[in-house]
Amino acid sequence: MADIGDLNAFVAVARAGGFRDGARASGGSASGLSEAVRRLEARLGVRLLNRTTRSVAPTEAGARLLDRLGPALAEVDAALDVVNGYRDRPAGPLRLNVPVSAARMVLPGIVPAFLAAYPDIRLEVIADDSFVDVLAAGCDAGIRFDERLEQDMIAVPIGPREQRFATAAAPGYLDRCGHPAHPRDLLDHACLRGQFASGAMDAWEFERAGEIVKVEPNGPLIVRIGTATDLAVDAALAGTGIIHLFEDWLRPHLDSGALVPVLEPWWQRFPGMFLYYPGRRYLPAPLRAFVDFVGARRAAG
Repeated sequence: MADIGDLNAFVAVARAGGFRDGARASGGSASGLSEAVRRLEARLGVRLLNRTTRSVAPTEAGARLLDRLGPALAEVDAALDVVNGYRDRPAGPLRLNVPVSAARMVLPGIVPAFLAAYPDIRLEVIADDSFVDVLAAGCDAGIRFDERLEQDMIAVPIGPREQRFATAAAPGYLDRCGHPAHPRDLLDHACLRGQFASGAMDAWEFERAGEIVKVEPNGPLIVRIGTATDLAVDAALAGTGIIHLFEDWLRPHLDSGALVPVLEPWWQRFPGMFLYYPGRRYLPAPLRAFVDFVGARRAAG
């Protein structure tokens, strides 16, 4: 009989495609996962993972085992979680995969009160702007915009139901370079751009009275969206150029006057974020508590 810890180690590594990423997803160490997988292979007498310096991938035997283990280990987790029903309060880990924007704009208004209400839950938040399978990443749930939700997931609103993209610049920049009167005027300005992990640049989209205008401005600074967005904000505050970002992210600087709205009648509205999780009958008690907490806050207004 294989040790369940070794089985979990194999699943973490196989789903993550590597020992380092598997360790990050499971909360263990790469060396510990490597030893657990070697121990499991030795016990079973078959290689489960093909290892190279660049990648780790399941062998045919490993792939077959992974297909069967996923549901089986989920059932084990469900069985163990039954004891949570005998506690006064839910306990245990809860892992969320969220974009940096959610960690910045949505979770601060939820997490402190949730942890105060459920002190026995240990919340781990992984901020990642790449599009990942939350289950393969070892997470219980995620937060995403609706266009990036997976179809087999349950999604519930979280945070503001409507947001806007804001365009803004420091007063000094606008005094120097003038105020754009139309989105196309941005092509003659220094704009601070964002780039996705895929290498694609974010287009700036505006809307007014049914007219949609999309521009691809140029500028002196390009940052990785999410992880380096604050650098673009700092550059805008310093008068380097014009920034186009979530209104809630820029709101403190707009309120203080450090940034001035640009093209505000053209700011585009879009739906807010969703908490999403697997559409299955069983939910771990910490996740169920979080889902119910978010729903109660929304109902209370």
